[in-house]
Amino acid sequence: MRQLRAFLAVAHHRHFRRAAEALHLTQPAVSRLIADLEAELDVRLFDRSTREVVPTEAGRYLEQAAARVLDELDGVLTHVRTQSDPLRGRVRLAAVPTLSAGLVPPCIARCAIDHPAIEIILRDQNQAQVLDAVRGGEVDFGLTVEPATPEEFDTETILRDPFRVVCRADHPFASQRHVSWTRLGHEPLILLDYASGSRRLIDAAFAARGIPMQVTLEVGHPHTAFRMVEAGLGVTVTPALSLDALRPGLVAVNVSPEVVREVTLLRRRARSLSPPAQTVWNAFRDVALTLA
Repeated sequence: MRQLRAFLAVAHHRHFRRAAEALHLTQPAVSRLIADLEAELDVRLFDRSTREVVPTEAGRYLEQAAARVLDELDGVLTHVRTQSDPLRGRVRLAAVPTLSAGLVPPCIARCAIDHPAIEIILRDQNQAQVLDAVRGGEVDFGLTVEPATPEEFDTETILRDPFRVVCRADHPFASQRHVSWTRLGHEPLILLDYASGSRRLIDAAFAARGIPMQVTLEVGHPHTAFRMVEAGLGVTVTPALSLDALRPGLVAVNVSPEVVREVTLLRRRARSLSPPAQTVWNAFRDVALTLA
């Protein structure tokens, strides 16, 4: 690298002394670097005279190629250096839909205010896709519901999100403060499908109490479930963080006893985060504490 940079300086200035001054080296040091490079390549790179130094045909070719390569390398190294700055860089994350809608927006907004030089790229994906993206290193970290296989990841639980029943305002549940899981067993249920991390927890809540489920519809997103409830097709069990999408005419009711899902940050096991990714991770934790 030192030889190539010395070569480009001499080729640009057409003079060893001026090249040495530009590189903050002595003229003998630059001459030695050029001689070493010519010896390594086994080709003369400059025709020297008392007046000027002119690149040979091989020198002109090397000048064009080396300038292009070193410019690209400088760009790469500059990008790598920015990744060492905890307040500057690009962070990729994946989050399940209920968290993308409920928790991610205030977190990104906080980062935009506190750390405007950090660029956040979000993937809005189902639970299985988030876990795959983290496993494969496609994202820096994921925001998900407690994984079924936590031993695969380094995790941090940042929020406990309770489940709620959503029904129409004219449903008998709407006037009550709490609804038991037993009573839910007698209702047609509209639930998220098994791509959702929440579905496993809902099924487990019914199974633990020996309550049969009457699942009439399975959908991919809470918003879709709410529209089905509006149409009078049943009730849904959904995380509290998804309730911001409720429209007039729907009511959220507590479930008794309360069951929660743990909102979890996760990254590949034994893999450190880049400084900007760690900054965003910490911001998610702080916002979650505020919501809690």
